[in-house]
Amino acid sequence: MTPLGIIAGGGPLPGQVAEAALAAGRPVFIAGIAHYAEPEVLRPFPHKFYRLGAIGAMMRAFREQGCTELVMIGPVKRPSFLSLRPDAEGARLLARIGKAAFLGDDGLLAAIVRVLSEEGFRILGAHEILADALAPAGALTRATPDAQALADISRGIEVLKITGAADIGQACVVQQGLVLALETVEGTDAMLSRIAAVRRPGPAPVLVKLAKPGQERRADLPTIGPDTVSHALKTGLAGMAFEAGATILIAKAQLIEMADNGNLFLIGVSV
Repeated sequence: MTPLGIIAGGGPLPGQVAEAALAAGRPVFIAGIAHYAEPEVLRPFPHKFYRLGAIGAMMRAFREQGCTELVMIGPVKRPSFLSLRPDAEGARLLARIGKAAFLGDDGLLAAIVRVLSEEGFRILGAHEILADALAPAGALTRATPDAQALADISRGIEVLKITGAADIGQACVVQQGLVLALETVEGTDAMLSRIAAVRRPGPAPVLVKLAKPGQERRADLPTIGPDTVSHALKTGLAGMAFEAGATILIAKAQLIEMADNGNLFLIGVSV
């Protein structure tokens, strides 16, 4: 097998993808995005750091390493294009991305996938390497949603079909039919920090997280990790619902243990 190239943003997932590839007998090379990729995560693997605009240098490195397949994984805050300072090859590729650079995140990521494919790379989704990390359907925890929580999950799914189609976000919090918060550019954990000020008495809120309709799933699948579960417990949520088969669960066993200890339900739903 040819080496797997990994374009790494923040968090632990780049390391988990690398570990899974190596366990399958496949070498890896990681291009870490400076100021986003975490050195301790990349340290065990062959890697090099690049500034975000050094797209040409990254592509040359992947070709030199023999990488024909790439995975893009880990959050990267979208920069101002005035501050990006692309190298010569990067400027050429950004010109081909065109107006998609000024659309929502999904439009931009889809354009990046298209351009990298045109350059001869095959783009894989992290879920193709981390198959065991995908959320299954049904409850993962001892706690399960009651009738009110199920109604709030249904309400959240309806809302996210609309906001997701507008490329706004992947998550929302619903309580007793009322949408307390929508995820925007701040991310899920920051959204949860706003809930204490707006939650109501009575049955607790639920978090719903789904892939956007028509989303480029090779670049930005919904992800839930221990930090999100910790924030959910501090916020006093009843539980979290996420799209089965389209959500990556980081450290799944740890998530379930944390949720069980806090009487929080985790459930995979079909959309």
